Parts: sequence; structure tokens; C-alpha cells
Amino acid sequence: MELILLEKVRNLGNLGDKVDVKPGYGRNYLIPQGKAVRVNAANLEAFEKRRAEYEAKANTQLADAEARKAKLADVSVTITAHASPEGKLYGSVGPREISEALAAVGQSVHKGEVIQGEGPIRNTGEFDVVISLHADVQTSVKVIVVGEK
Repeated sequence: MELILLEKVRNLGNLGDKVDVKPGYGRNYLIPQGKAVRVNAANLEAFEKRRAEYEAKANTQLADAEARKAKLADVSVTITAHASPEGKLYGSVGPREISEALAAVGQSVHKGEVIQGEGPIRNTGEFDVVISLHADVQTSVKVIVVGEK
């Protein structure tokens, strides 16, 4: 399936690129999310007419992400969870818990923006978690997991 990207998509392409993706990815994610449109004469013409508008929108999204990155620069959150005396959690700490903890300290982060490369946290301690605010903007936040007594 050939598509025109309406915004930058990580590991796929930039604004205005024509990309060939699997049909399910295009139909179920890119098109419904407004990130791409099918390649045809009408869509090509409409895209070229609105190219400046799409570029301005992309620039404002990037600027917003950079501002959010500056706010998250030295943020650390503490999450309390049930744990054994050895420090192993009865459960895990995932993106939802991290985003809720960040919201509690005044930082708005969606759970989809939290990236845990090694999976959920299952032990107590300090961990660096990557927050992906934009396709080009990522930052790291310190998460401290402590056991309940």
C-alpha cells in the first residue's frame, strides 16, 4: 500500500514522503490517526496545496515537544509498590504507573510516550525511563521504585 505521510513517523519517513507499507499498518494505524493518506492524483494535488500548512503544524508540534522536554529535564518520580524483602515486586511498574506518577508532580505525559526498552520494572531501585515526546525528541526521566513497608 502506497501512502503520502502527512507528518513525520519514526522509522518510516518525513512529511511528504511517499512510502510503501503493509496494508494493515496503513489501514489500521496511519490513515485513521491522520498521519497519512493514500497516493492518488486528488490526494497528491490536495497535499501540495496544503503543504505549507502541514509544515507549520509539524514545526509547532516540534516546538511544543522541545518545550515539554525542557520541563522534564531534571524530573524524578518515586513510585511505591508492594515488594518482597529482597526487593522483588509483587507485580510490575509499567508505562501507565509512570505516566500517573509524572502527572502527580505536574508533568503531562501520555502512557504511549513512555518507552521501557527492557519491559516493565519488576524490582526496587532507580531506573532511567525514556520519554518519547515527538519523532525527533526524546528525554530520560529517573524513576525510583520503593517497596511498601
